[in-house]
Amino acid sequence: MSIHKKDEFSKKENELADFANAISHPARVAILKEIAKRETCICGEIVEVLPLAQSTVSQHLKELLKAELITGTVDGAKSCYCINWKTVERFEKTSNEFFKKTNSNNPKCC
Repeated sequence: MSIHKKDEFSKKENELADFANAISHPARVAILKEIAKRETCICGEIVEVLPLAQSTVSQHLKELLKAELITGTVDGAKSCYCINWKTVERFEKTSNEFFKKTNSNNPKCC
């Protein structure tokens, strides 16, 4: 029976790593920024403002959906996306707790 190394880490550590992975590409950061700016956004509009092909944008949207940072609905040929603020707030809380705990446990460096 094989064991996944991710299972050796806490749920919060895995959540924080998954979040970091989801926003690890500048295109995903730009997509999140664009969706937040417009409140809702159709995929074609995202393609118009980014220097990426439709297929590339779709792949990045897929990763953001997988991380639950955005939600999406499909209406015919149009896809509409929104920021999932509940997930964003959860990750904000988790990362703040992580860095506060890490900072308080370590002596000041250099």
